[in-house]
Amino acid sequence: MHLVQLLLPDFSLILCGYLVCRYTALNRKVWEQVESLVYYFLFPVLLFQSIVRSPLDLGGASSMMAAGLLLGVSGIGLAYALPHLPGLARLIDAREHAGAAQVAFRFNSFIALALSERLAGPRGLLLIAVLIGVCVPLFNVGAVWPMARHGGIGFGRALLRNPLIIATALGLAANFAGLRVPAFLEPSVNRVGGASLPLGLMAAGAGMQLGHLAQQKALTVGLLAIRHLLLPLVAALLAWALRLDGAQTLVLLVFSALPTASSCYVLASRMGYNGPYVAGLVTLSTLLGMASLPFALGVLGRGG
Repeated sequence: MHLVQLLLPDFSLILCGYLVCRYTALNRKVWEQVESLVYYFLFPVLLFQSIVRSPLDLGGASSMMAAGLLLGVSGIGLAYALPHLPGLARLIDAREHAGAAQVAFRFNSFIALALSERLAGPRGLLLIAVLIGVCVPLFNVGAVWPMARHGGIGFGRALLRNPLIIATALGLAANFAGLRVPAFLEPSVNRVGGASLPLGLMAAGAGMQLGHLAQQKALTVGLLAIRHLLLPLVAALLAWALRLDGAQTLVLLVFSALPTASSCYVLASRMGYNGPYVAGLVTLSTLLGMASLPFALGVLGRGG
């Protein structure tokens, strides 16, 4: 496995966005428009197409779905509990936590799809599609709720107006109804969705200010420890408890140790939170994925 090669393009795009924003005429005003394009159009198209691409077999994939949902609930619960742990309440700013909590449980879908196909072939793609289908709605709601609550925005209103959640709901509805993107439109839809990944990562780099990470050391360490250490451990326990087979265990471990979603930055920024801080977390998470994926697959996978 060449995990470094797989993660290097994402990190390179973040670095590229950082350099372009600071050393060319394409400054923050330009990248704010890019963020809007990614958030309101490109990412929703990617989510919709990712969910409708493969039929979800609710019966045959029940164990995998249960594992994904339990892993997701564990990640959300740990992220929400972080400021309430003994000794951390005075070290973690509530507003910063609301905007950044999503980093602990959301995932980079591009790396998920690429790794699952490389490691487990067509079945790996089907299994990761199941996890994306059941976990993306949960994770999007989990990401929006603390920001809506802390910002005084009605939760229902925030969900109904969030383009990522709208796209997820429409994708699930289309999948369960047996609808697919017509073959003649699929190449265009794939290109639109694919554009969201490089632009989202470059926008994260453009908004990145690593100095913000030092201001919230406890929050930074806590969220990244959940994402890259605790969730792989939970995944290994779930695979054992639910008696998942080899391919299911492999994909679940990959899913648990992925870098966080690049759209975390766009969501936090568009909802009025500290985008530069979240962009720094996305960057660090991409780097930490080079350690957490070998840990999950090499140490925990072999142990299982």
